[in-house]
Amino acid sequence: MQDPNIRPISVAEEVKNSFLDYSMSVIIARALPDVRDGLKPSQRRILYAMHELSLYPPKKHMKCAKICGDTSGNYHPHGEAVIYPTLVHMGQPWAIREPLIDPQGNFGSVEGDPPAAMRYTEARMTQLGGTLMSDMEKETVDFVPNYDERLTEPTVFPAAFPNLIVNGGTGIAVGMATNMPPHNLGEVVDAVCAQIDNPQITCSELQAHIKGPDFPTGCVILGTNGIREYMETGHGSVRIRGQAEIVENGNREQIVITEIPFNVNRAELVKRIAELANEKVITEISGVRDESDENTRVVIDLKRDARGQVVLNNLYKHTALESSFSIHMLAIDGGKPRVLSMKDAIACYVEHRREVIIRRTRFLLKQAEFRAEKLEAQLLALGHLDDFIKIIRDSKSRDEARERLKAYNFAVSTAEQLGILIRGQASVIGDRYIFTDKQVEDILELRLYQLVGLERDKIKADYDEVLVSIRDFMDILAREARVLQIIKDELQAIRLKHATPRLTRIEAAEGEIENIDLIPNDPTVVTMTHLGSIKRTATAEYRVQGRGGKGLKGMETREAQGEDEASDFVERLFSAHLHDFLLFFTNTGRMYVERVHQIPEASRTGKGRSIKNMLNLRAEEKIAAVLILEAQGQEDEAMWAADKYVLFATKDGTVKKTALEEFKNYRKDGIIAIKLDEGNDLVDVVLTDGNKEVCLVTHEGMCARFHETGDDPETPNLRAIGRNTAGVRGITLDDGDFIVSCITNEPDTMVLVVSENGLGKRTAFDEYRLLANRGGKGVTTMNVTEKTGKVVAAKAVHDKDELMLMTTKGQSVRIRVCDIRETGRNAQGVKLMGLNEGETIQDVATVVTDEADSGEEAAPAAAEAGAEPAQESPPAEDAPAAE
Repeated sequence: MQDPNIRPISVAEEVKNSFLDYSMSVIIARALPDVRDGLKPSQRRILYAMHELSLYPPKKHMKCAKICGDTSGNYHPHGEAVIYPTLVHMGQPWAIREPLIDPQGNFGSVEGDPPAAMRYTEARMTQLGGTLMSDMEKETVDFVPNYDERLTEPTVFPAAFPNLIVNGGTGIAVGMATNMPPHNLGEVVDAVCAQIDNPQITCSELQAHIKGPDFPTGCVILGTNGIREYMETGHGSVRIRGQAEIVENGNREQIVITEIPFNVNRAELVKRIAELANEKVITEISGVRDESDENTRVVIDLKRDARGQVVLNNLYKHTALESSFSIHMLAIDGGKPRVLSMKDAIACYVEHRREVIIRRTRFLLKQAEFRAEKLEAQLLALGHLDDFIKIIRDSKSRDEARERLKAYNFAVSTAEQLGILIRGQASVIGDRYIFTDKQVEDILELRLYQLVGLERDKIKADYDEVLVSIRDFMDILAREARVLQIIKDELQAIRLKHATPRLTRIEAAEGEIENIDLIPNDPTVVTMTHLGSIKRTATAEYRVQGRGGKGLKGMETREAQGEDEASDFVERLFSAHLHDFLLFFTNTGRMYVERVHQIPEASRTGKGRSIKNMLNLRAEEKIAAVLILEAQGQEDEAMWAADKYVLFATKDGTVKKTALEEFKNYRKDGIIAIKLDEGNDLVDVVLTDGNKEVCLVTHEGMCARFHETGDDPETPNLRAIGRNTAGVRGITLDDGDFIVSCITNEPDTMVLVVSENGLGKRTAFDEYRLLANRGGKGVTTMNVTEKTGKVVAAKAVHDKDELMLMTTKGQSVRIRVCDIRETGRNAQGVKLMGLNEGETIQDVATVVTDEADSGEEAAPAAAEAGAEPAQESPPAEDAPAAE
């Protein structure tokens, strides 16, 4: 008999779920820092274990073995051996800008020497490290049970200074990684205060405070473009150089290196310089030696006739003396990984400190009210001491005394005369002041020495002081400005005590120009899959083939891993140049913007990367359409000219026209492009000049053609309306039909229609009746049959254009438009591409061609590259026209 507790499961499903659980555990609870306190869970637990051991200055250091043991046994059950390196890193002054650990003993070196064993080294927290946990006992943060529920641990520290920005951090999770540079504490505090004063501050204005990274090893940053880029977007790259100078030594020159780039191993750098000299790559070096102590000093001796500057430039070129530091500011925000700009990181920290201040004030207010309640009872008792003593003496037990004191008839007016705070209706019934149970206990606990005059005055003074505190706490909770001012004041106090001068210098790079100017404006093909992978590939990798060819493998797609999982397939491709802008429109009607060169490059068969690494898409969003905006210069406002319009078409036949200039103030998180009803999706987007003919093509082969302006310019068919609007009816659809494409009538173009089964045809625009008004049903554009399949796309094409066709299984073929025969509007078309069983056409795009990449020159070029020239396929027979 089968055990009822045993049930069959899908191995693929179990492996998928287990890996997702593992991935989230690594991302959230291990590898990435929290945006609020800048710590990973292991770092936070080490510091909290040291807090429990009271390892604050000026207390003596404690063995690292004890610290690691307590951390492992109480909070982080992964063994002391894996905890110790994390502890060591927080105490290495060359690895962290503001050390959180004060080490004693051998904690390694900048040359990569390992630290001594944990039984030999000792540590305590630095004063700055201790401030991360200040006020933690005042209910400022949440505590959760530890791994075995014996103890509790904080989910985050109060973080009196922005540790994430100051010390940065690194971490490799599953599918994502972070690499945040350190910054100067004083500059960061100034920037936080500036953003509190002006929440609308720009990144360029923040850069007036935060000059850029401030590495603990000093060094020099070349140029500001990389700094501006990562501060605005959260990712970028900066070039850093070690500090070196050329000095005279008799009749020879020496190069003395006094600072090395961040994360560069000094011993490896010296070794590499010696190798270059021995291998005669740099022949002017006669010797190199490391004279460093606690400060870096590497001396390179040059030959008699050597030119020091030439040698130094070669060292920058061939060694890590000049290197690149890639920045990706990824941190956990609200339980989710998020790429942060500098402004975002500051905003998250300010919000965290705001919550800490409010929670601390509430705690202090509650404590002050408890104190006021006690002092209030004592003052009332001392004011009527004889009555209270008589009540107590006449009582037979403590319980009787408690009841008689609570029933004592004490007038509100008398309490007011004594200066007692009337704490609302809970303390007053009619004209009587009612003692609470706690106050009665406080009266019974009065000591005889408190009856003397001086003690009574002291109680009254303490009570008045508590009342002032209560009013102050209530004012803080009532006024947001007070909370923000406290954040600024506390940060300035830390700045005054702990800020140090900037170590890293920033210098202008020679002939500094925008990164875009270093990128050739080459044509490329951008490919996107149904599950959201994206890549760009040079057009030369797709050789020209004859109509009807089998095509080349265009993109590796992921196969289904189980019965419940769908295979990925190529959903769209389009051509652009590297300098162009891509306007991504999602099915929900939002728009995102990215430059083409920022899309990851991959080979023709490469899988690409998830588009979520580029765009901050929402969970329910998919890319529905992409608009290419040709770059006319990086700062050229002509790209967003007022005489250009964006034309939208939705699945249910709605169209909308909006001026392009309304989209120029785009944001990284996207903006609303069109308002959609529930269940409707955005299908296509085109760019117009406001005076075009529009063709709406449907899945069932219908086409409605109308002019944007119509017969009467005073009442145009399509009037330009705002971004956050829904649009108007463009075509009347039959049941089950929907729009697949929206095209405009460009000069010398024809309508190209392609069906699922690889058939296509070109037809003149004039064959489609021009409707007087939008909203009509239209006419047939392709005779849809079982042989042709439904219509998948329509394009406006020129004779000189080339097409890229991609199938659901990743096959692609590039053909010339001129090879496609012109047919009538109601014909089925000709065969464009041979398809395998179960394969259908998924997307079609026109390809931007180069002279060296088209025509007869394509095959020789492929042969020179070692590829087999494409063979011209015989044309297929035309499919018969419908009657």
